[in-house]
Amino acid sequence: MVSHESVELVLDRVRPYLMADGGNVELVAIAGNDAQLRLTGMCALCPSSHLTLCLGIEAALRAGIADFGRVEVV
Repeated sequence: MVSHESVELVLDRVRPYLMADGGNVELVAIAGNDAQLRLTGMCALCPSSHLTLCLGIEAALRAGIADFGRVEVV
């Protein structure tokens, strides 16, 4: 099972990139090996937010956490 702390550690590495564009990401919950995330700020309004989640955040989580499953947007 994926821990809250391990997800937050990875998110802390990607947050500076989101913040540079006026956004951020919030960990809402962990469900098994999946994480429920919410984009905030400018990232929540961006038409490319799906790409940010899939190609950026989810990829970073999979690379950083061996058992990580998927990102669910809430």
